[in-house]
Amino acid sequence: MDLSLYFEPITVESLHFPDAKELKGRILEQVLLFDPKQSINVQDFELAVIGVPESRNATLNPTCKFAPDEIRKQFYQLYCWRKSIRIIDFGNLIIGKTVSDTYSALSEIAAYLIENNVIPMILGGSNDLAFANYRAYEILEQVANVVAIDSKFDLGEEKLPISSDGYVNKMILQQPNFLLNYANIGYQSYMNSPESVTMMEELFFETYRVGLMRSNLDEVEPIVRNADMVSIDISAVRRPDAPGCPHNSSNGFYGEEICQISKFVGLSDKLTSFGIYEYDPTLDFNNQTSQLIAHILWYFVEGFVFRQHDNKFKDKTEYRQFNISVSGAPSELVFFNSKKTGRWWMLVPIFKKNSDITQYYYLPCSYRDYQLACDDIISNRWWRTYHKINN
Repeated sequence: MDLSLYFEPITVESLHFPDAKELKGRILEQVLLFDPKQSINVQDFELAVIGVPESRNATLNPTCKFAPDEIRKQFYQLYCWRKSIRIIDFGNLIIGKTVSDTYSALSEIAAYLIENNVIPMILGGSNDLAFANYRAYEILEQVANVVAIDSKFDLGEEKLPISSDGYVNKMILQQPNFLLNYANIGYQSYMNSPESVTMMEELFFETYRVGLMRSNLDEVEPIVRNADMVSIDISAVRRPDAPGCPHNSSNGFYGEEICQISKFVGLSDKLTSFGIYEYDPTLDFNNQTSQLIAHILWYFVEGFVFRQHDNKFKDKTEYRQFNISVSGAPSELVFFNSKKTGRWWMLVPIFKKNSDITQYYYLPCSYRDYQLACDDIISNRWWRTYHKINN
């Protein structure tokens, strides 16, 4: 794939950094800025920064297209991690003649990177770009678990065109469909209709209110550990912490909380793509929001650097196994606890028609799910997944 056809590269000069001496030990010193004149092997990298200055389908946020470079200016000034990491910044995607052209280009590029074990870090742009990110898994014919950190569900209506607050229904209705599961973290009830909440429940999708997540942030970890793709709409962060967004409110995640969540995302061995959307530099105050997004990216990369790779289950001696009989369960509930990290999984049986062989899905969970089983209660997480994969 000739990536030079898709990007407008950035330069150190375009980032307006001070004296080069000030860059020592900073992230920019560790990142390769893509140069179309030089040949590269994409497999030499682990992470790839992609700016997508697209906002034609944004809802009341047209100037979010200016976000990528403003985020870079703050991100690349931060100091590097304790371990080296191979990152390439391809620059900004050349926007298509139509928004659909932009979606297609982004989908193809993301698919190419994922196939080569490179995680794209997408800097939007508007939130509908998450749909283009999802379509990369369609190209790869790979089922995907999608997690959105967002104050709204962004379901939209079937007959209406795609938009930044109406794209999830396109994922659901897309055929062939590769969406295994969709989870929303941080929704605010008063910003979503009761009908949309009911629809999410009927589809066995996961929805977690911001107050519930903030009361026990560790419960976010198993949700994102099960994700192939995570998108962050910066409106999920409270306005005092992220003023550079027209859609957030006085409530939401605090800055330090969204950074912790981002680290959980990076730690997920399964995750293969990540995006941040809806930042509008024209509304920002003293670079407050771009700095926060830079910190979100920093924590995501730190999580990636310290991935534990404890999700293979090849050597069962590395795990503690617990079999628990629970009333109403089709069989014993089986839990695995990693001796290395302390993380938990539970097995969900998959019953296939015309087959006597039962397969199992390793579902990331928390210690709380295990405690509920010990109290003769099957967690909603287990039931939701069981119904979804056996329907």
